[in-house]
Amino acid sequence: MTNRGLKLASVGVVLGMTIVALVALYRLPPGAQLPTHWNAAGEVDRRMSAPGALFFGIGMSALLSLVLAVVPALEPNQARRDAGAPVLRAAWAGLLVLMVAVEGAVVAPAFGWHLPTLLPLAGAGLLLIVIGNVLPKSRPGFFVGIRTPWTLTDPENWIATHRLGSRTMMLGGATIVAAAVLPLGAGVRQALIMAAVVVAALPPLIFSWWFWRRRAAHR
Repeated sequence: MTNRGLKLASVGVVLGMTIVALVALYRLPPGAQLPTHWNAAGEVDRRMSAPGALFFGIGMSALLSLVLAVVPALEPNQARRDAGAPVLRAAWAGLLVLMVAVEGAVVAPAFGWHLPTLLPLAGAGLLLIVIGNVLPKSRPGFFVGIRTPWTLTDPENWIATHRLGSRTMMLGGATIVAAAVLPLGAGVRQALIMAAVVVAALPPLIFSWWFWRRRAAHR
């Protein structure tokens, strides 16, 4: 999907979510509260007033879409902007789907829906898988990708780091999805989520430094 298509999709998602939110408010009694956060056991541990809960997600969706629409214009190098486009578009589309899932979990009580309480968590894991899948397509840029001092100054370091980062990000995402769908205890699920974040983020950073050190030693 092109940036123009994603802009139109963003407008459609925000408008659709707004309509659903207004209908939900009409159905709810005055003073009703809706869930906005779930713990590792899938239990609601935070609520907000219905208007705040419903329109917070809408506002976040609009803000994220605006930021992702503006980022390409801030990239001073046209070639770099084009090289980072696949990752940007995958993240944009994935975030829209994730925000719809989160809004669905929030609005569900107003319509009597019984959605899986860990649906947003599974959506976050799938988002990591989607981004990880396209990560190797990116090339050095100021806004998109794994930007370390070593990747930004060496295209070969960038490519190698992003190939590894693709694998670790997809592994982390798959771990989060598994944590969301498997019948696990809260402690085990939380430990898996934390491990998934570390696995997705830390190895590429260490590898980027190691790649730089190895190249420097052979010069």
